[in-house]
Amino acid sequence: MEQSVHQDVTIVVVGICGSLRLGSYTRMAVNAALRGAAEAGARTQLLDLVEYDLGFAGRGDQNDPESVVRLRRQVRESDGIILGTPEYHGSFSGVLKNALDHMGFTEFEGKMVGLVGVSGGQMGAFDALNSLRNVGRALHAWVVPEQASVPEAWKVFDDSGQVKDAETAERLLTVGRQVARFARLHKCAAAADFLKGWEAAPVNPGGE
Repeated sequence: MEQSVHQDVTIVVVGICGSLRLGSYTRMAVNAALRGAAEAGARTQLLDLVEYDLGFAGRGDQNDPESVVRLRRQVRESDGIILGTPEYHGSFSGVLKNALDHMGFTEFEGKMVGLVGVSGGQMGAFDALNSLRNVGRALHAWVVPEQASVPEAWKVFDDSGQVKDAETAERLLTVGRQVARFARLHKCAAAADFLKGWEAAPVNPGGE
């Protein structure tokens, strides 16, 4: 029964690109991680924030813009989320912060979250990723152990967005694979528990 549940479960992993820059290395890194999730059997989608008119969170608008509603729905319907950001001033981007501030437990609680970050300098994006790990915990998400920090990103990606460095490519793929695999385990366990409870439930005498 559990094997059948495992085979029938569809896993959806979305990647959120926290950069609006044309030719963004963050976008390239998120796409690389999504390829890892796809290799692990997930259905993937890039949520590129440049395509969303989110306005500013916290204004107390009565009616949220369609872009906000769409982003929330796409994240809510996913099983795993990859967050990608450039490191700005020791933290993650304001664009990504604004997008996250539009969401909450409904979108993130119980989800698997993977983190990737890029920087132009040699130190990488560890401060940004540590901050995002705290955000994941605050939203009751499961942040996977593996993360990918890409220093001097301008050296790492070619013009087509492919990763030139094999070690970096493997780290990015691993983040996506972990998100997809842990999401599948989590979803299958929940489905198996439901089936066990349903099979063990007493017969309803009024159901005949």
